[in-house]
Amino acid sequence: MEDKPENAPESCPGTQSQEAGNTSACQGCPNQSICASGAPKAPDPAIGEIESRLSSVRHKVLILSGKGGVGKSTFTTQLAYALASNEERQVAVLDIDICGPSQPKMLGVENEQVHQSGSGWSPVYIQDNLSVMSIGFLLGSPDDAVIWRGPKKNGLIKQFLRDVDWGELDYLLVDTPPGTSDEHLSIVQYLGAAAGIDGAVVITTPQEVSLLDVRKEINFCRKVGVPVLGVVENMSGFICPKCKTESKIFPPTTGGADKMAEEMGLSVLGHLPLDPRIGKCCDMGLSFIKEVSDSPAALQYISIMKKILLACGDTDEKQ
Repeated sequence: MEDKPENAPESCPGTQSQEAGNTSACQGCPNQSICASGAPKAPDPAIGEIESRLSSVRHKVLILSGKGGVGKSTFTTQLAYALASNEERQVAVLDIDICGPSQPKMLGVENEQVHQSGSGWSPVYIQDNLSVMSIGFLLGSPDDAVIWRGPKKNGLIKQFLRDVDWGELDYLLVDTPPGTSDEHLSIVQYLGAAAGIDGAVVITTPQEVSLLDVRKEINFCRKVGVPVLGVVENMSGFICPKCKTESKIFPPTTGGADKMAEEMGLSVLGHLPLDPRIGKCCDMGLSFIKEVSDSPAALQYISIMKKILLACGDTDEKQ
């Protein structure tokens, strides 16, 4: 139990916590500055436990974007399906969007439940080499709201990393919420310190209102030491399934992802066009890459996947 000041609220992370003075629960507390800059914090024993649990996971990749609604979860889902299209590759998705979990729906397993064994929680399997863990499996109803402060979110993310029996994995993809707040700090603190993070894939759309927030996310990665594997421009034009003509639904008024990546010294992994069939596949829990394999968007997903494999240094026969 972390030391807490007298009369501290339940949401207080405790004075010895690594997050003392830095979580949303600390805002307005008269002791915030003291906790944030006080005596050295005791190391969290969960770090060693997470390191042991994830020792059999080869690559860990975060899917990030400072902006909501740009398609992080959709990209995570379809990237997972693309990686798992090779049956020799073991893939898992960790959904840490605590307040808006969508991976159970997008992967077609929203009615499943998490089971516990002597080795920990078992993730839910979509197919033999693809699994997922999400708070969505722990809710009484898909419509239930999760109304939690930072420390409780932090505790669940820690539990997902420490107590889930992930098994032997080639790739663990982490689907994150928008922003640079509690969930992001927690995943970097625990996953980065315990097992290392190969890097982050940053998702944006072409318009400047999205790029503004994405720049903040990239700077967040640099401040916390997470490498950026590259940028993906989602909703990059619309290609008509019938005539194959491309239309710019969201014109890149300031140069889009290409200009931003050039300014920030990053590479663009690819440009994903709008395709109504992507949304339909996500609603039905299907693999877009498998269902519409010859579409321009599916070909882009495969191209982006190969670049991520190379960025992670994955040059074995599983490519």
